[in-house]
Amino acid sequence: MSVSSSKKKNPRGRRGMSGASETSTRICDKDGCNKPGKYRAPKAPDVLDDFYWFCQEHVREYNLKWNFFDGTTEAELNAQMSKDKVWERATKPLGDPEARAWARLGIEDPHQVLGANATQNPGRGGGAGRRLPPTERRALEILEAKDTWTKPEVRKAYKALIKVLHPDMNGGDRSQEEQLQEVVWAWDQIKGSRNFKD
Repeated sequence: MSVSSSKKKNPRGRRGMSGASETSTRICDKDGCNKPGKYRAPKAPDVLDDFYWFCQEHVREYNLKWNFFDGTTEAELNAQMSKDKVWERATKPLGDPEARAWARLGIEDPHQVLGANATQNPGRGGGAGRRLPPTERRALEILEAKDTWTKPEVRKAYKALIKVLHPDMNGGDRSQEEQLQEVVWAWDQIKGSRNFKD
């Protein structure tokens, strides 16, 4: 069955290009008018499914006077305009992504049993640490630092070693100069790395 043949068989509520309801048998709701009421117009802004039925002349007159925001305050008008900017769908805060992930599984964690790192993948190697390039891994060994430290924490370890190894701090003793150069090299590797948080 095609759509056009369906409309021919059931002409109920058909409207022409002008908006007129071709099957309406109503009389115009304007006092003193006996023309057919083929054009509908809402009765009030808050009741948009109850209509007046007018002839073409009187529906035009009614529409010229129609004001959806008649009787609203400026604050109400501004509030409506703000809602319309987002299609009357208020934005919601994102919240904690980990809590949302657990909530999707139906798990609530009010006592923080799962902890902050519950969903983090420890990776291969049984939690032996994160993967770092060999140069950075060697630099951490020289600086006696851990791979979980941030750059400021590694820098503190670097400064502590400089104070111990630098000849100016040791009364001019240059016996640990090679170690000092290794420490400086190690800090240069970590300083330019993106693998450590600032």
